[in-house]
Amino acid sequence: MSHPKNEERKRVLITVKAYPLPSRSYDELVCTAGITDEGEWIRIYPVPFRFLKDDGQYSKYQWVDITLKKAKKDFRPESYSPADTSLDDMDIIETVDTSKKWRIRKELVLKKGPKVYTSMSELIEDSKEPKNVSLATFKPAKITGFEYEEEREWSEGLQKNLQQTDLFDERGGKGDKDIVQKLPFKFYYKLEDKNGKPSRMMIEDWEIGALYWNCLKRADGDEQVALQKVKDKYYDTFTQKNDIHLFLGTTLQYHRRRMNNPFVIIGVFYPPKDPQENQRSLF
Repeated sequence: MSHPKNEERKRVLITVKAYPLPSRSYDELVCTAGITDEGEWIRIYPVPFRFLKDDGQYSKYQWVDITLKKAKKDFRPESYSPADTSLDDMDIIETVDTSKKWRIRKELVLKKGPKVYTSMSELIEDSKEPKNVSLATFKPAKITGFEYEEEREWSEGLQKNLQQTDLFDERGGKGDKDIVQKLPFKFYYKLEDKNGKPSRMMIEDWEIGALYWNCLKRADGDEQVALQKVKDKYYDTFTQKNDIHLFLGTTLQYHRRRMNNPFVIIGVFYPPKDPQENQRSLF
């Protein structure tokens, strides 16, 4: 099947789904990112994920075939838009599971995938012209802390989007459009890179938001218990039992303004630690 010159069919391993945000045009958007079968990062935006038909709701670590076009108003080289915003032309091919201690996932992400950064200064330098890197896999030398801050309201801009959203318009077989609930807290990792450079980075992964809501439900609405459960997993369990890598991404606004560090954490890659692999790396 042929496509217009500005469109191309790509095979993408979905690795990132950020927490949904209210949008004026699409009601609610999810920034999705992944690694192509050519080993390159790609950002897919906008995606009204929760309002897609059930058979179109892809999961992390699924291979998908999708027709994309380069985003016109986004200078970041990894940014593409779906040719069909309903994603009706997307085919979900297969899921990469976690068998054999995430062996295939690790091979695709860490070996066949894009460069793994270990220096924050190098990554920030590469985010500048001419490279304009805006998606990256980052391996921290050490995670030194996990923090959260209360934030009950959407930003002023997102509140305007909510006010202008038509909640009665049906889309994609999803009848009622209950716009995503605002997370009442922002979560952060404190970390150091291989040179000891410290950073404090916000975590915007959908997974941490879903974990918080699940923990809150199990805790009968006790926020402090839920927050402690989130910290237990993301800090205590992950740092002790898992080989943590971070998927980092920039926001268009901060990248354009050339902030000192335009990156946030948009995903956490946490295969279990493999003592045998560590021993092999010594020789």
